[in-house]
Amino acid sequence: MYSIKLGCGHMHCGENAVRTLADLPAQRKRAYIVMSGTIQQDLGQLKMVTDVLEGAGFTWKGYTDVEPEPSFQTVLRGAADMAAFEPDWVIGFGGGSAMDAAKAMWVFYENPEYRELEDVMPPNEIKNLREKAQLCCIPTSAGTGSEATRAALIKDTVKKKKYSIRCMRGRLVPDVAVLDPIFTTTMPKSLTAASGMDALTHAIESYVTPIANPYSDAMAMASFRYGFQNLADCYEHGDNLDARAKMLAASCMGGIAFSNCALGIVHSIAHTFGAEYGVPHGLANAIVLPYGLKFNAADPETKARYDELAALVGERDLREAVLALRRRINVPDAMCEVVKDEADFRAKLDALVEKAFADVCTPFTPRKPTSGEMRALILEVYYGRQAD
Repeated sequence: MYSIKLGCGHMHCGENAVRTLADLPAQRKRAYIVMSGTIQQDLGQLKMVTDVLEGAGFTWKGYTDVEPEPSFQTVLRGAADMAAFEPDWVIGFGGGSAMDAAKAMWVFYENPEYRELEDVMPPNEIKNLREKAQLCCIPTSAGTGSEATRAALIKDTVKKKKYSIRCMRGRLVPDVAVLDPIFTTTMPKSLTAASGMDALTHAIESYVTPIANPYSDAMAMASFRYGFQNLADCYEHGDNLDARAKMLAASCMGGIAFSNCALGIVHSIAHTFGAEYGVPHGLANAIVLPYGLKFNAADPETKARYDELAALVGERDLREAVLALRRRINVPDAMCEVVKDEADFRAKLDALVEKAFADVCTPFTPRKPTSGEMRALILEVYYGRQAD
């Protein structure tokens, strides 16, 4: 186990890192734990966390009503429950949904006058943070990197659109992150695959965005290398703690990378299918990634950057390497295998194109699509081939 200082917080990494929760500085010692369902409780993982907290004198309360792709309504309900409990630590415990929900609930707990999602969206600045509580994140999957990012992805269920609550000054980066691989060993194989591909997508897209920089590059390259070399082992040997720890590192470094630059068209399309059809974010990225690679590789400078990443892991062609890895971990080839109502997809195609084109990530993709190119790419993602 080792600890590092990064950004505005501390990261505790490796086996038994959960024990560092005993050192959380607090006066009232009240912890509010946000989870997505009861899976952490059912697996005995919640008890591992609460035993440490109780041993350090904490009182705690759990909140489990977080759905995949958390909604703004869920955020408001959690913030109200949090206000009644008055914690001085908010803990996001789970995958990206739980951690993002915890971040967003924390924002509204600290600022009870906020009632609308627009209140915390740019150009508005989040007014108060850390006046009432600090934030800790404990990932149980290796993909989103939310434990190291300055944003939270929240879904507007009315508009069927995802919004990124973010603070460009980095104040949404957790104060403490606990990366203990023991919590990731019980992930289903499908979640291991999807979340791992999410981490790889973060690494690849942050490496080729036009606003990449030497610091984001360093994190992106390390993230890609660790992720590509360990994902299949995690999928095939779920109890391999060394591989799991390296995938957690890949996920975290990918989060740091894109937090310091941007993402691109893969995320634009993944966000769109996630908001409209509820496709889990990691799975959506896993499906879209090779199509986005093909689209961007038409730009020579981007193709050269892709070749640099491929060379890091002893491969010649990045897209072919990603396709081979996807086959090994059983990722669906096309979105139609997940979104099966073709008639509904065709009816909503124009709206999907419009939403993807307007997504916050689209301006930062290395090859800027026209509306027609975005339409063609979404069709290819859906059918697994070029289509009219």
